[in-house]
Amino acid sequence: MSNKSEAAILKNLEKLAVHNDPIDQKLYSQYDVKRGLRNANGTGVLVGLTRIGDVVGYEIKDNQKIAIPGRLVYRGYNVEDLIKDAEKNKQFGYEQCAYLLLFGELPNQAKLEAFSNYLGECRVLPANFTEDMIMKAPSNDIMNKIARGVLASYSYDEDPENRSVSNVIKQCIQLIARFSTLAAYGYQAKRRYYDNKSLFIHNPKPELSTAENFLRLIRSDKQYTRLEAEILDLALILHAEHGGGNNSSLTVHVVSSADTDTYSAIAAAVGSLKGRRHGGANIKVMEMMDDIKANVKDWTSEKEVGDYLRKIATKEAGDRSGLIYGMGHAIYTISDPREVLLKAKAKKLAKEKGFLEEFALYDLIEKLAPAIIQDVHQSDKKICANVDMYSGLVYSMLNIPRELFTPIFAISRIAGWSAHRIEEIVSGGRIYRPAYKNISKERDFVPLMDRK
Repeated sequence: MSNKSEAAILKNLEKLAVHNDPIDQKLYSQYDVKRGLRNANGTGVLVGLTRIGDVVGYEIKDNQKIAIPGRLVYRGYNVEDLIKDAEKNKQFGYEQCAYLLLFGELPNQAKLEAFSNYLGECRVLPANFTEDMIMKAPSNDIMNKIARGVLASYSYDEDPENRSVSNVIKQCIQLIARFSTLAAYGYQAKRRYYDNKSLFIHNPKPELSTAENFLRLIRSDKQYTRLEAEILDLALILHAEHGGGNNSSLTVHVVSSADTDTYSAIAAAVGSLKGRRHGGANIKVMEMMDDIKANVKDWTSEKEVGDYLRKIATKEAGDRSGLIYGMGHAIYTISDPREVLLKAKAKKLAKEKGFLEEFALYDLIEKLAPAIIQDVHQSDKKICANVDMYSGLVYSMLNIPRELFTPIFAISRIAGWSAHRIEEIVSGGRIYRPAYKNISKERDFVPLMDRK
């Protein structure tokens, strides 16, 4: 079949799909459909219970949402306290965070060292995995490469179908350890086969943290500063978990409830996180910032920056979506605690790396955008910057290429996914089966020879 013939066939099939699938938007209200699994007041539809994490942005009083400063809670502990403790002890905190999410309690020093050592031992991929599963089938998209690596891991597991809690824990720990290696090697393969650049494959060092190992693996000289590793470690902690209702964690629950294997459940979560409405959001912020920097001459002018933000909000500029990326969140309204913590470190890094002018532009956008969005949409809803506003800037200052931004999210969130996988196995026991109402009418069947 020629390309022209194929294109014509696909075009006709597209017309059929577009013609037969649209649904009148009024019907969603008529049948009280919880679109996006959200109630009319913006709260999430309650579909499960969890002990793993909590995202707090409002309180309900007299059936009304009352906005409060945001809090992120892991297993009952405020994430700010986890970060302060790690900084106080001059330790990288992601490994302690992963332990807490998996097992529900804070480790003492001996348990933390044992767990960190085990993670370090598991970072090396199985024999021939790199050559056979990464280098022989490189991908231009590293998230797809990670998903393939997760599924391929099934073949290297001696007991992949064992659903016992102890075996699932072992599988999850191995995946937590290997995600940074999968992402780094996938990136190196992409550089070699798609970008025609040099290939560098370094071995992970067991004694290093997740953040340190990742920076070591993606850089040709394997060098990084302590501050660089600390800031990446902070980003990993802040992205490790965000409640059971976020799209990728919900995916883990849904797929795990079908009683499938660990690798299938985690690969599905990777596919969810890849989405531009989920893990890919920080790249949209960076693309928006590229556009703003190219079209605003004076980055310090509130008027110039504000005028261009208004054009973005009214779909006259940017990608014409009307969205000011990095602003707003489904739960946080006054403040996103992840953004607050990351912004403070981002300023410190900007000073060291010579990015203070660019940092000031981000800060100005965060200041101006809420009022502009409220005015354009004639809304009094409180709006704050979310973590995506500064995460992309941080990664850029760390000289991390954009194709690794979402994979870094996955390297972090695998800890939360693993905890939700274990929770579903221990406490679930029932397959997810929400309802969809069929709104099409039944039709009389037309035999093949009678069809026009």
